[in-house]
Amino acid sequence: MMLKKSSCFKCVGQCDSCNNAMIKYGKTKLGNQRYYCKTCNNTKVGQYVYKAYESTINNNIVLLTKEGLGIRSAARVLQISTTTLLKRIIAIAKNIPQPIISNHKTYEVDEMRCFIKRKEKLIWIVYALERDTKKVVSFTIGARTNKTLNVVLTALKLAKAKTIYTDGLKQYQFLIEKAVHKVIRFATNHIERNNLSMRTHLKRLNRKTICFSRSFMVLQCILRIYFWS
Repeated sequence: MMLKKSSCFKCVGQCDSCNNAMIKYGKTKLGNQRYYCKTCNNTKVGQYVYKAYESTINNNIVLLTKEGLGIRSAARVLQISTTTLLKRIIAIAKNIPQPIISNHKTYEVDEMRCFIKRKEKLIWIVYALERDTKKVVSFTIGARTNKTLNVVLTALKLAKAKTIYTDGLKQYQFLIEKAVHKVIRFATNHIERNNLSMRTHLKRLNRKTICFSRSFMVLQCILRIYFWS
C-alpha cells in the first residue's frame, strides 16, 4: 500500500488503531522517534525502552496465558515486571465480554476443585459447556454451595436449556428442573475432557505443581481469558 506524503513530515508505518499512515512527530526525552496519526490522533514511539508499552504486548499476554505460562514465567519471556503483567491481565479480562447463551441448547455442568494461597483453602470452579460447540458459556468461582452453583444454573434457565447433564452431585437434584436434568453415564465426557485440558494448559490448576493462585481476582481473570479470548 502506498503511503501518503506530507509537506511537513515524512509518512512512516501504520497506525495500530486505524491502519492509516503515520508521520514523524518529534522525539521523546530519550531521543526515540515519535509518530502521529492524522486520522485518529493516536501517537506511538518507534522503539520503546520498556517492553510493556509495545502495541503487541496484550496479544502476547493472552497467548502465553492460554499456553499455561505462570505469572513469573510470562513476565520473564515478555521482559516486563510481574506487577505490570498482573495489571494487564486484569485490564484485558475486564474488556472481554461474556458470550451470549443460545436458547434451547444442551449443556454439561461440572465443578473443578482447586485452591487459593494454600491447599486447605479449597475453592471450586463451576462452569457450563455447550455440547454442540464445546464452548464455555458461563462460569463462576466459589465454595461448593447452592449459591455458587446457581450462578451458572440461573444463566442456563434464562436460556431455556433443552437438557442439562451433570454428575451425581445431590445439590443438582434440587436446583435443576427434573424435565431438563439428566444424570447418565458418560453424559459429561465433554466437560470432563475439558477439565483435563484446563489442568494441562494452566499451571495453577495442575494437581502436582508448585504454581498456584494467590488471588481470587487473578484466577477469575485468567479463566476469563482462557475461556473467552
